[in-house]
Amino acid sequence: MASDVPGTRKLGLVVPGLGHLAERQWIDGLALLSYLGILAWALLGGLGRFDALLFPPAEAGGFKIHPWVGVVSWVGWAALCWFMAWRHANPVVPHESDKSSNWKDFKKQFVKNRVGVFGMHLVGCLILLALVTPYVAPFDPDQIDVGGQRLAPQLGYLMGTDEFGRDVFSRVMYGARISLSIGFIAVSLSATIGTVVGAVAGYFGGAIDKALMWFVDLLLSMPRLVLLLAIVGFFRTSGAQSIFLIVVILGLTGWMGVSRIVRSQILSLKEQDFIQAGRALGLSNSRIIFKHLVPNALAPVIVYSSLAIGSTILVEAALSFLGLGVPPPTSTWGAIVNDGREYMRAAPWITISPGVMIVLAVMAFNLFGDGLRDAMDPKLRGR
Repeated sequence: MASDVPGTRKLGLVVPGLGHLAERQWIDGLALLSYLGILAWALLGGLGRFDALLFPPAEAGGFKIHPWVGVVSWVGWAALCWFMAWRHANPVVPHESDKSSNWKDFKKQFVKNRVGVFGMHLVGCLILLALVTPYVAPFDPDQIDVGGQRLAPQLGYLMGTDEFGRDVFSRVMYGARISLSIGFIAVSLSATIGTVVGAVAGYFGGAIDKALMWFVDLLLSMPRLVLLLAIVGFFRTSGAQSIFLIVVILGLTGWMGVSRIVRSQILSLKEQDFIQAGRALGLSNSRIIFKHLVPNALAPVIVYSSLAIGSTILVEAALSFLGLGVPPPTSTWGAIVNDGREYMRAAPWITISPGVMIVLAVMAFNLFGDGLRDAMDPKLRGR
């Protein structure tokens, strides 16, 4: 184990990450340096463009919220990096009288899982890149002929250009915002619906349970991709409505697995003494379900959701690849892959670049979800 030398830990107060590296905490140290690198990249890339981004003229479309979100995210993430460095330089020494808690136990177990921590930081890098995209991306994603058609990756065009001369790197960065947002929002919607349905079915049982589970089994028997293709093709829209449609469809077709998980948890929890005491006190069914049962059944839902985000990104990419996702010119990772499939031999970088981002995102969420599962499941702790 590394020795606890205050001087080495205080290095992080100058440059977050150096203190962790001095203590041989490689993953956290490299992650903090990666965050700082992205922040510096955004700062340098935005020099000379801040006024145009934050206060665009009327002919350029007027006020836009994305650059302001980028500024707030930049400040918040920088503060988070220095807070982590300060916390590492001034650790809280536990006292013998301090009581343990589920949160402390979870945090202790999760930190031990290096793969899960690596996945968490990789997710953090992807989210940070998506938030500061207006300052990292050198061009507008829809700007045509920024440097010639199908240019190979080079200085100034990190991922080359596509068949219309658009900068692929800028399109991939802006596409990350759409793809990640669809993943997060759709999974949140499906987790909410699945939790409510599973909790109601497990708590009431009887005919309600049978009816709801029959409906769940019916939906699970239908191939999801075929169902998605039929719904998207029938309700085809354009613009912002298409993004809303994709989110709603992905959310409404992905909640069945969550409902089965929650139902199994509720079936065991409702027989516990604290639930019987709540019934004896005359608590309403809604209060017992949403205040006492659901919070105690959320651990597997959180794990499932973290894993489902990656699969949802894949489903959205598949829809865009088939031409039924978010319509052009809005860029998503799947749409960019679809744009470059006709030029796989002449310009493979058009497809490879967003493909690599999809692989990284899915891998990051899967590793993060595995770490959460191991930390929350007592049977898997210590493996």
